Amino acid sequence: MTKISKLLFIILLLINLVACNKTKIETVKSSDEIYVRKIEKLSDDFIMAADISSIISLENSGVKFYDYDNNEQDIFKTLAQNGINYIRVRVWNDPYDSNGNGYGGGNCDINNALEIGKRANQYGMKLIVDFHYSDFWADPNKQMVPKAWKDLTIEDKAQALYKYTKESLQLLKDNKVDVGIVTLGNENNTGMAGETIWMNIIYHLMASGAKAVREIYPDSLIAVHFTNPESSDAMLNIAKKLDYYELDYDIFSTSYYPFWHGSLDNLHNVLDTIANTYNKKVMVMETSYPYTEEDYDYFGNTISSKSSTHLYPFSIQGQVNSLLDIIETINNTTNGIGICYWEPAWIPVGLNSYEDNLKIWENYGSGWASSYAKEYDPDDAGKYYGGSAVDNQALFDKNGYPLESLKVFALARLGNEIELQIESIDELNLKFNLNDEIILPEKIAANMNDGSSRLVDVTWENYDKNINTQVGIYEVKGNANSQPVICNIEINRQNLIENPSFENDDNKTYVPTSWKVIDYGNEDELYVEDKVSDSIDGSKHYHFWASTDKTISFNLEQELTDIHEGTYEYNISTMGGDCIIISTYIYVKINDEIAYRKDAPLFTTYNDWHTSTISNIEIKDNDKIAIGIHIETFGTNKGAWGKIDNAIFNVCEQEN
Repeated sequence: MTKISKLLFIILLLINLVACNKTKIETVKSSDEIYVRKIEKLSDDFIMAADISSIISLENSGVKFYDYDNNEQDIFKTLAQNGINYIRVRVWNDPYDSNGNGYGGGNCDINNALEIGKRANQYGMKLIVDFHYSDFWADPNKQMVPKAWKDLTIEDKAQALYKYTKESLQLLKDNKVDVGIVTLGNENNTGMAGETIWMNIIYHLMASGAKAVREIYPDSLIAVHFTNPESSDAMLNIAKKLDYYELDYDIFSTSYYPFWHGSLDNLHNVLDTIANTYNKKVMVMETSYPYTEEDYDYFGNTISSKSSTHLYPFSIQGQVNSLLDIIETINNTTNGIGICYWEPAWIPVGLNSYEDNLKIWENYGSGWASSYAKEYDPDDAGKYYGGSAVDNQALFDKNGYPLESLKVFALARLGNEIELQIESIDELNLKFNLNDEIILPEKIAANMNDGSSRLVDVTWENYDKNINTQVGIYEVKGNANSQPVICNIEINRQNLIENPSFENDDNKTYVPTSWKVIDYGNEDELYVEDKVSDSIDGSKHYHFWASTDKTISFNLEQELTDIHEGTYEYNISTMGGDCIIISTYIYVKINDEIAYRKDAPLFTTYNDWHTSTISNIEIKDNDKIAIGIHIETFGTNKGAWGKIDNAIFNVCEQEN
């Protein structure tokens, strides 16, 4: 090579380096603290994304982030070092009030996305642009129209969405932001930008957004994003509608939070069906898992072990195992391309007090919502504004130091086996009837750090053997392999209802075992649902839902046998909402006539169960007894929904 050729080569190389403006990053190769099984055949381009939309507001609030050597470091570099290759950012049209005060949640307008995109690209990470097409949060419960589009016809709204999308993407392109994916909306199960009719959502709005993406970023992938994959029929129906209206898109994505969204087998089956039926790529666009029960920012956490089902320990290793299972599931799904962890850096802005933090959240928009959001969202953000409810699900500790679980994205391709050890032992919950002999197990299941479960010997401390003579809940302590164990013993009067919590039924059983369903309505959904997070007892419950133009009207009833003369009590629990009640009540029939009846309200919030009780039910020998619940209601603008669980019929306490 001549001197001139060498000089030209060096010049071209320098020009290329300057143009790329990227820093070469070496990813982590090991960990002494977490067990990571290798995910076989995981491609190099599998998407390992992180949504850190709130990061600019957090940094403005004084939050700092560090590397594993305790040195302060740009969080984008730390994420890249740990295998993150995409950064996701939500984009709201105008998240500010008339005085310019931010609504919070990161104040995520397109300028916020631009800054995040530049920093992500610097470390070789592509951007996922998540247009909410709203001025604030969009999810199945909120798909509010942006202020500027409020009075537009659907045709004008579609044109405004096209223009807004195109101008926003052009700003990113002009600044050389490498956009890999553009998402047309966020969790659009129930609508988009105030529209609720699928033709308007897909044919007019999504199609307009897709057109803008193809014009500005023709090489980027277009994604749609929904949630609640546990409602598999509903999700498959959405995919069918996207095909019917011939939407131009590449990725069908879903949120999947293990504590809400059903089994991984179901997730695989739903996405696999969509991928094969419509030849689309699929991915999990949002997921997360807690590493602790602690609340560090004085605002309260969305998820705790008492508020949700947890298949994994609330620990660093629990986060690792949850993510590995999701990565493996998507990797084994047809056209599965990746996952995205939601807000792994949304940690506290301060550790002193709620009052101190509130001032910061208000000033910099680093809480989930500020008080200024009340003009746009008065019923939710306007009442419950505050901090981060997911700081216990972060991949950084409360002070900004990365947790070992962050390494899972890099180590999933390599594996990282360390010594097997007990990670945790779940509390044991046992139920006995009055005067039953209490027998505690000699072995108990221990959660191992590799995600497996093993039976280990347990030794119980001495306890009062006479607790079986009194209704109540009693705690017994024990020890297994030097790990503390707790057993909660619940003593109840005998429940005379068969299959009281619907646990004997397969998923989506219309008529549960031992029960009779008398259906007078035209509900969309009426079946036994297997969803632990929506159950008060066990993993199943009876579920109903109807859209706004349909009526829910049914009786759920069971005839009881071997009921002897005495005084009894009947309880059943319900939750539900978004409905106009016509008549909902529980009842007891004696000799085919309703002898006892009590209203059963459905005006509750999610996971706010109400137990309806009929006491002092007088029964004589040879009476024919049936218990039941009557539901008759119809939906408001969101459709009526409800759950029934944990039916109990037993003798009153003074009876044996």
